[in-house]
Amino acid sequence: MGFIKKILFPTDFSSTSECAMKYALEFAKRFDAELEILHVLFDESQVVAFYLPQVTFQNLDKELEEAARKQFDEFINKFPELSETKHTTKILKGTPFLEIINEARETNADVIIIGTHGRTGLEHVLFGSTAEKVVRKAPCPVFTVRHKDQQFRMP
Repeated sequence: MGFIKKILFPTDFSSTSECAMKYALEFAKRFDAELEILHVLFDESQVVAFYLPQVTFQNLDKELEEAARKQFDEFINKFPELSETKHTTKILKGTPFLEIINEARETNADVIIIGTHGRTGLEHVLFGSTAEKVVRKAPCPVFTVRHKDQQFRMP
């Protein structure tokens, strides 16, 4: 049963990601697979340049990366069983679904395990769905995980 050798796990550090991480860890354990844990920082320059063209945020980039690294470490520390799993961590910058898809392609991921918030209606229109875009465009199978307390609401 070695057809899954590389698992890509994107996280936004949410409780939904924590729930999905449990699946990623179990997959990695069962298949003796390498787990890549990925966080994508949204490229703030796209937003800042559009909304605040007169403002330069030279330190903003560094501060966002430092904050993300701290959150990443806190997230990882919630899973002591990671010490028994082959894993790497990575932070990228860009549009989350595009970076996830590119990373899966570049690393030859066999599966992507991703949490989904299950947004519907206006919330879905405003925030979109990274997981949905990844499912549609990924170069490999995608396993989506919804938080156990999340209730389905008809749109």
